[in-house]
Amino acid sequence: MLDIYPKVKPFLRPEGIKAIEDQGLFITNEGEYETPLINKKDCAFVIFDDKNIAKCGIEEAYNAGKIKWKKPISCHLYPIRIMEYSEFSAVNYHHWPICDDACALGKELQVPVYKFVKEALIRKFGEDWYAELEKTAKSFK
Repeated sequence: MLDIYPKVKPFLRPEGIKAIEDQGLFITNEGEYETPLINKKDCAFVIFDDKNIAKCGIEEAYNAGKIKWKKPISCHLYPIRIMEYSEFSAVNYHHWPICDDACALGKELQVPVYKFVKEALIRKFGEDWYAELEKTAKSFK
């Protein structure tokens, strides 16, 4: 984050930049690294396009060719959170009201969360794992 921030900063909103300047590029919560928040709500790296759709400033810098690093896997997976245990990884949906509109649209379009974050799940666990997830999901229908 330290290396890429100067290239990401031009993509961010002023309130995101202020949150980062006040809190740092990352914080720790229960031993886990997290991005700082704006007023305990939005991620400091969140930006909005002309349709008011939330996007990631880090990913926008990546898409513009300014950095080679897409974004942290935890952000890419969101609203999925991974809890690592000694024998397995728990994959859970993190309910947060900020995602309610996206969840309503996903329900309307019949796109479950695991399909919405497919690329991130493959990035984290691999193609074989994702194929097994799809197979398991189909067995519940």
